[in-house]
Amino acid sequence: MARFVDLILLLFAVVTLPVWLPRMLIRGRHRTDWSARFGRTNDLGSAPSGGRVLLHAVSVGEVGAIRGLVDQLNAQTELDVVVASTTDTGIERARALFGQTNTVVRWPLDLSWAVKRFLDAVGPTVVGLVELEVWPNMTADCARRGIDTVVVSGRLSQRSAKRYGWIAPLVRPMFRRVGHVAAQDVASARRFEKLGVPKACVEVVGNMKWDSAGRALSHSDASQKLAEDLHISSDRLLVVGGSTAPGEDALLRASLPEGPQLLCAPRRPEWWDDAASALLPCSRRSQHDRTHVDRLLLDTIGDLSDAYALADIVVVGRSFGSLHGSDPIEPIARGAATIIGPAVEDFVDVVQSLKDGGGLVQCTAEELPGELARLVTDAEARAAMVAAGRDVIQSKQGATHRCADLLVHASASSN
Repeated sequence: MARFVDLILLLFAVVTLPVWLPRMLIRGRHRTDWSARFGRTNDLGSAPSGGRVLLHAVSVGEVGAIRGLVDQLNAQTELDVVVASTTDTGIERARALFGQTNTVVRWPLDLSWAVKRFLDAVGPTVVGLVELEVWPNMTADCARRGIDTVVVSGRLSQRSAKRYGWIAPLVRPMFRRVGHVAAQDVASARRFEKLGVPKACVEVVGNMKWDSAGRALSHSDASQKLAEDLHISSDRLLVVGGSTAPGEDALLRASLPEGPQLLCAPRRPEWWDDAASALLPCSRRSQHDRTHVDRLLLDTIGDLSDAYALADIVVVGRSFGSLHGSDPIEPIARGAATIIGPAVEDFVDVVQSLKDGGGLVQCTAEELPGELARLVTDAEARAAMVAAGRDVIQSKQGATHRCADLLVHASASSN
C-alpha cells in the first residue's frame, strides 16, 4: 500500500509540475532544506520515560496557535515535546518561539521512505496533528509502530471535506487510522466522521486559538521596537491590514480616510513587493526606511502580532477576494477594533461567534470605506467592540487544556 501511495503522489507531482514548479521558482521556495523534506533529521535518541510528543503545525498560524499547548506539555517534566513544521516560514517561527526549550524539526514529504527515516530519527510515542494535516503514509507508518495519532484543534472546512470526498476510497483508510480527533466545532466533527474517523474517537473541544489569543493582551518590547523601526506615531490612529492578499492593500489604501497611518502585512513573502507598489510611497520594515510614515509595509516574518498590539483598527485580510479568510481572534485580543470581509469559509464559526457577541464587524469591499470612517471617528465604538470581543474570547477558552490531556494520555498508552 505504501508503494501505491508513493506512486500516486509522484504521478500527481509530475502531472502538476507545470503549475507548482514555476510558482516555487518565482517564490524562491526551491531554496529550502530538501534533505529534511526527505526525512533526514538529527537522531533524537530514545524517548524519556514519560514519552515524546511530536506536534505538527504546518505553518505560521498553526505554530502560533500551539504556544499554550507546548507550555502545558512542557510542564509534564518527564515528557519530551518536539515541534515540527512544513513551511520555511513555519520553521522560522517555530524556532523563534520554541527553539530555546524544545527541538524543532522539519515535517517530511509523505513518501514512505522519507516518513520511515523521519520517524526512526525522532522516535515519538504520540503524534499530534494540528487542525488537519492527515497524510496516508505517515498515519500508516505510525499505526505499524503503535504510535497513536491525535488531531488537535481539528478543523475540516466544507471545501476541504468536498475535496477529500472526490478520493474517498483512498483517504478513508487514512482517517480510520487516526486515534482521536479533538475538533473545533460540531460541523468539523461530523465531517471527520463522514471521512472515516470512528464516531467514538471524535469529540468537540473548541479552538485553541481562543486560548493562545489571551496570552498577551498588551504592548511588548517587540511591538515597541516595531513602532520605532517604522516610525509609527502613538499620537495618530494606526490601521493595520493583517495577512492581506493581492489587491487588498490597494483596497485599504483607497478605503481609508485621510488622517490615520496605514500598515499592511501581506500573508506571504512573495506578495511583499506587489504590496509595496500598491502602497507607494511607503516605508518597508526590512529596509529601515522612515521616510514615509503614513503608509507602512510589514515585510518581516513573525511580527504581525506585535503590529496588532499597536493597532487601533485592524482589517483582516484574505477575506475580500477569492480566498477563505484569516483568523480575527488575535487582533481583538490585542485590543483593536476589527473588521473582516465576506470571504471567511475557513473561519465561519469564529466569525459568527464574534459577530453575535458584538466584537467584530463584517462588511463587503463596497462597505469598507464607510465602516472605516465610522470607527476612525468614534473612539467609544472602537472600545465597545474590543470589550465585547474579549468577552467572547474568554467565554470560548479551554480547548488547549483538553488537547494537552489527550496527548499526555495517548503518549502514556503508547509508551
